[in-house]
Amino acid sequence: MQRYRDKVALVTGGASGIGAAIGARLVAEGAHVVLLDVDADGLGRQQAAETIVADVTDSAQVRDAVERTVERFGRLDNAFNVAGSARFGTVVDGDEEDWAWTVDLVLRGVYLSTRHEARVMQPGASIVNISSLNAHVPLYGASSYAAAKAGVEMFTKNAALELGDRGIRVNAILPGLIRTPLTAGFMDGGPIEKDFLQRIVAARAGEPDEIAGPALFLAGDEASYVNGTSLVVDGGWEITNYPDLRPVVHPAGP
Repeated sequence: MQRYRDKVALVTGGASGIGAAIGARLVAEGAHVVLLDVDADGLGRQQAAETIVADVTDSAQVRDAVERTVERFGRLDNAFNVAGSARFGTVVDGDEEDWAWTVDLVLRGVYLSTRHEARVMQPGASIVNISSLNAHVPLYGASSYAAAKAGVEMFTKNAALELGDRGIRVNAILPGLIRTPLTAGFMDGGPIEKDFLQRIVAARAGEPDEIAGPALFLAGDEASYVNGTSLVVDGGWEITNYPDLRPVVHPAGP
């Protein structure tokens, strides 16, 4: 398929995981792709794409990366805002700086990226933000991440409302358990992983490319009448329930 032939796309968090998978899929479908991340080594492992080392929590760096993309390719047609991570800690005992760091990266990073991307986009362009199933389901020990991802989902709806006059669509994907660096601590064959898999109807974790496919659908012409919506891609996990992560957050007990 060449749905993205000669399209110009920017992917934040493109050094690994879902961002790298989206970038690879875009390249395979003919797009000119720029991957943005703070991980220079990870970016260096990506093939057939331009790369920019930048921090999505820094407005000037995001603005400059978007401008460089437009200078290089003449325009920006699609953006995929994937960058995110989490530092665990409970509401009572967690570190306040860790809470702020997570919210800054997950929510403010999407806000800044969307802000600067939209400023250079033309009618017909689209943005896909990566939220999380945790926008709907709480996550023990990571209130910062769950709250920020919920913020990403609502921000996406608000951005779609405001950018409609510009002819720019904005949608969100809410992934479930996907094999990425962020989830590596859960995917060790131990009791937490088994608990996860028992609760996922598909009985397995997803792969990053299984998020890339829906992301490209939402950004593309086939979804031209889809705007301001959220697509949960979780193997049927949301319709069951969430594992108890206290053994991870408190390995020695409560």
